[in-house]
Amino acid sequence: MLKPEQIRGARAMLGLTQAEVAKRAGISTTGLNNIERGSSDPKASTLTAVQQVLEAAGVEFTNGGEPGVKLRRRDQS
Repeated sequence: MLKPEQIRGARAMLGLTQAEVAKRAGISTTGLNNIERGSSDPKASTLTAVQQVLEAAGVEFTNGGEPGVKLRRRDQS
């Protein structure tokens, strides 16, 4: 399960606004803001939509010892 800090960090790494991510995920900006602040309990489908948007934009979420996020390396073909 994604943590609010992971979502905020991923969005910041990608240089995306809350409005951009929310629109792509099909949710309201207020909804994304509440998720990032940890003040809501979103449906799993909502978190999945946000995760898919951020992963498609180039991040990878890690959930090892401590949850994190990193930029995905681009293939250098």
